[in-house]
Amino acid sequence: MDSSTDLKVSIATENFIKTIYKFDQGRAKDTRPGSIAKELGITNAAATDMARKLALKKLIDYQKYKELKLTQHGEKIALNVLRKHRLWETFLHQVLGLSMHEIHREAELLEHLTSDFLSEKISKYLGNPTFDPHGDPIPTSTGEILGDMESIPLSLAEPGQSYQISRLSGSDKEFFDFCHNNQLEIGTTINVKKQYIKSRMMEIEVQNTKLLLNTELANLIYIVKTR
Repeated sequence: MDSSTDLKVSIATENFIKTIYKFDQGRAKDTRPGSIAKELGITNAAATDMARKLALKKLIDYQKYKELKLTQHGEKIALNVLRKHRLWETFLHQVLGLSMHEIHREAELLEHLTSDFLSEKISKYLGNPTFDPHGDPIPTSTGEILGDMESIPLSLAEPGQSYQISRLSGSDKEFFDFCHNNQLEIGTTINVKKQYIKSRMMEIEVQNTKLLLNTELANLIYIVKTR
């Protein structure tokens, strides 16, 4: 097996493990092979086959028809990949001025090619940041997540309350264009006016402008209560 094949296997493994971790941390917590397959653009059979192989390597716990769970070693790998991804996003945004959409796309490539040595150098150069430009926490070199424990999706906000945007967890250009054009930025204060439960919509006010958002979009915007 040549080095290029080894690299592809490594990338596939890291992406699979990272996706399980992110889904497990998300609101739905759906880590079934079919959900992972849909996110990665692979077949259900391929996801199941990968799960079995990683279970043999003691990276995940796999049981037929059950949700996938990372082992302690698997979680360590996931956090290490996320650390490199979010450090690159911060570097690309702060140093090179890339947009929010561009930094995610480029970091997806760079995270797999970055040594622990280089990631530590990048972190030190940036002043050891704890959050990336999207507001996502950057794991420490020992795999700890600091802060961000109070954030909730905007979709769960209570009407009549004021909140501050803490994270923008989308990845496509359209999402970030919408947020930028409507002043939905990290640190922006928003007022929640009304929840339309049956219609899965909500009305918010941002700097004296009212917006109607669907639940799918609101799930990508994380907030904390203003003090």
